[in-house]
Amino acid sequence: MHAGSGLRDRLAEGHRHRFPFSFSFPFPLRYRSLAIDSVLAVGYAGAALLLGREQPPVGWQPLDELGAVLTVLVGLVLLARRIAPVAAFATSSALWVVFITCGYWPVVNSMPPLLGLYTVAATRTLRPSVACAAAVTGTWVYAGLANAENSSMPTVLAQAVLFPAVVFVVGRGSGRLAERNRQFAELTFQLRRQQEENARQALTEERVRIARELHDVVAHHMSVISLQAGMASYVFPTDPEASRQALDTIAGTSREALEEMRRMLFLLRVGQEDQPEGRADPDDSGALEPGGGAYAPAPGLDLLDRLLDRVRGAGVQVTMEVVGSPARLPQGMALCVYRVIQEALTNVLKHAGPTSATVTIRYASRTVVVTVADEGSAGEGSGAFQPKTVITAGHGLIGMRERAKIYGGSVTAGPRTPGGFEVRLVLPAPATHDRPDGRPAPGSGDARSR
Repeated sequence: MHAGSGLRDRLAEGHRHRFPFSFSFPFPLRYRSLAIDSVLAVGYAGAALLLGREQPPVGWQPLDELGAVLTVLVGLVLLARRIAPVAAFATSSALWVVFITCGYWPVVNSMPPLLGLYTVAATRTLRPSVACAAAVTGTWVYAGLANAENSSMPTVLAQAVLFPAVVFVVGRGSGRLAERNRQFAELTFQLRRQQEENARQALTEERVRIARELHDVVAHHMSVISLQAGMASYVFPTDPEASRQALDTIAGTSREALEEMRRMLFLLRVGQEDQPEGRADPDDSGALEPGGGAYAPAPGLDLLDRLLDRVRGAGVQVTMEVVGSPARLPQGMALCVYRVIQEALTNVLKHAGPTSATVTIRYASRTVVVTVADEGSAGEGSGAFQPKTVITAGHGLIGMRERAKIYGGSVTAGPRTPGGFEVRLVLPAPATHDRPDGRPAPGSGDARSR
């Protein structure tokens, strides 16, 4: 009984035209089904010929050459049961009637019609299935009448009703199961497509928001250039040294503005999507935005203290530690660091509740590493149910990764081994010309906490 596999073959073949995806099976179902049915036909023919060699019950004649040919033909019909179930059933039933009419033992060739009935019941509608079941019942009764003097008609009638009924019920159940599997596959595809569409939409929204902030950064640089150019022109006749300093400022600011513009254009380029993973909630983190409002200036590292105060006021005991000599970050990179810290702390508030968290900014010679780690909720690790603690994709992590990517950095997020959650941002260290005087920033290099 392999009709379920044949039904799955036809469903997969039909859905390749209806949906832009294919069922992933290890071997083409059409050829695999044909191979299975070939083995089944050969195996049945061999078993039936061996059964026909035994002494039949009283009233039936032994299997001769004609009976052997009919038996082989009935077995060969099984090859077409998946391609044309009704026709294969009709052919096997007709050959079975001829076999019985010739006086051979009906049991020898009873299996192919029953298997054909199962296939029809699993792959066709109710009406042809009932008709095929009735045909099997009628053939069974005919076999009993053909040897009525040696048969018990009550037994024949019971078998004629019971055997086809069981095969019919099993076949219909297999067909309903295959239909449910098809519907589940369709719903799974639709859900996957909707999730991908939501991810693309979230990615676009985050890119637009980041580009708007970078636009403000570039506009600020252009304003500085304009003011410095005007001052240089004004003081050039009387104070050449001040003019030179203004030109130096213009050179550095324009270089940084061009770099930010390049990053903004790269950000808005289509087709750079990554597969998002992680624990970030799609809710907005604007509750921790200092100053509030859509027209507030872009925040930087100087506003981290205010951000931490707001988080502490919400019930999270958060501390910040700075390791190494702080370098002056370009305004866009400082905005990236701020937003990642802001989103990570927002997730702590949403997912962990009242807990403790640590923000660490580590300045190395080649990288700037920012880590936000929390200790987890009070019930974590105790087996208690914690709502919204699963790792799911959301706008927050998409934004973190997009911001880090435009500066050549990366963001990783995941649970910590002792408990809690950690977000880690790694950015390349700014070049020395990003600092005001072109030299490394002063500092002792020791860790400092706030």
